[in-house]
Formats: sequence, C-alpha cells, structure tokens
Amino acid sequence: MSATTSQALGQEQAPTGFTARQYAVCFGGIVWREALRFAHQRERFISALVRPLVWLFIFAAGFRQALGISIIPPYETYVLYEVYITPGLMAMIQLFNGMQSSLSMVYDREMGNMRTMLMSPLPRWFILVSKLAAGAAVSVAQVYAYLVIAYFWEIEPPTWWGYLTVLPALMLVGLMLGALGMLLSSAIKQLENFAGVMNFVIFPMFFASSALYPLWRVRESSPFLYRVCEANPFTHAVELIRFSFYGKFDPLSFAVVLGCTVVFLGAAIIAYDPARGLLAMRG
Repeated sequence: MSATTSQALGQEQAPTGFTARQYAVCFGGIVWREALRFAHQRERFISALVRPLVWLFIFAAGFRQALGISIIPPYETYVLYEVYITPGLMAMIQLFNGMQSSLSMVYDREMGNMRTMLMSPLPRWFILVSKLAAGAAVSVAQVYAYLVIAYFWEIEPPTWWGYLTVLPALMLVGLMLGALGMLLSSAIKQLENFAGVMNFVIFPMFFASSALYPLWRVRESSPFLYRVCEANPFTHAVELIRFSFYGKFDPLSFAVVLGCTVVFLGAAIIAYDPARGLLAMRG
C-alpha cells in the first residue's frame, strides 16, 4: 500500500467532529466541578443568603411605613414592602453570584486552570457556555434556599405554582448576569483589581433599578433617574422574576433579558478568543 493511499484512508477514518456523548461528558464535568467548588465554599453560600436576609428583616422593617406600595402589576392588591422587594433580592443573589463566578475565572486564569480548560479540543464557546450554565444553576439553588427561609415569614407566591413558573426566569437571569460577569472577567488583568470593578458594576445596577422601590416613585422625584432605571437591564431582570413569581409573563422584560444575554455572551466569547479578543490585546 502506498503512502498516498494510507494517508487517504487515514483521512477517511479520522473523526470529523465530536459526538453528543463527548459534549455531554464535558458539560457534566464542568458542572460537577462548579458544584464541588460551591459545596466546599460554605462561606460563599452563607454570604449569598446574609445580604438579602439583612435587607428583608432589617431594612424592610424600617422602610415599611416610609415607602408605600400602590397596586401595580403583577400585584392585584396592596402588598407589604418586604413582599415587594423579594423579587429584587432574588435577583441580587444572582447578581452577586455572577460577579463571584467572574472572580473565580480571574483566579483560575492566574493559577493556570482556566488556560488548561480553554485549551481543550472542544470548541471554546462550548466551554464558556458550560461554565456559564453551571454558574447559573448554582445561583438558582441559592435563590431557592432564600425562598425557603422567606416562606417562614409568610413571603410566598399566591399559589405553589409560582415556585415552578419562576424557575425559567431565574435561569435566564442567571445566564444574563453570569455572561456579564464573564465579559468583565476578560477585562480584569489582576485579582487585586476585582473589588473595585465589581463595586463599580454591582451597586449602580442594583440601586438604579426597581429592586427596592417602584419606578413610579422614582419618576416623581427624578425623571432622568427614571430613564436610567428603565434602561438598566437589571430592572428588567427583576421585573421578569417578579411577574414569573406570580405566574404571569412580562414580554418586554423577557425580550430585554434575552437580548442582553445574547449580547453579553457573544461579547464574552469574542473577548476570550486569543486571536481577536481582549486576551489577544493584552498579549
């Protein structure tokens, strides 16, 4: 057999791509790695619950009389302030988790673990999407742990179906905020710079939203700030969770969150491309 014939047969027998099982094994490995990391970091789980519980039990008690809530969709009657801010606190858990995931990516990049993962023969976009999905699943678990505690304070949806209808919204919001964190992690050169960048992102997004107060009150005091809050993707994330928690659907918030997820994820994939992204610019 000639060398040319052997080479032709070798090319015919060479795999042309990866099978669905190989993709599934890779996805399962990344999810399992993130689950083990989360299980070993109990402080991360506790801190994720302390922040919303402080707002729920301390700040809500003080603001209950000062900040009235009118009947606005999806509510069909007057609600207590702690009931109103619960969807915002659920989104806050996911916001901090998305930023925490970006911190782990910066740490893995400095330690070399992320570089090893991205050198996998599987497509780079699939590795990043798998890591993003794993982080979103962790944030959803944290939100449901918060809802279990809130249940004992009589903060619950009108029907138990609300715990199921809110799940797709939580997953989509977790993907959007995780993709944003992933995009930011590509621009952070050193771990020491993480705190400043994250504070610059987290607090403006959280406070310039409908998480803590309805937008009609913001419009009464500052029309400019009202427009900023309307343009904030986190506002639409909160409203998507709020409507889904009550078994309703907000098409505008869904479209904004879905669009931002696609944009953030696409930009993150390009940024992590060593040939044309931010990593290439940094050499």
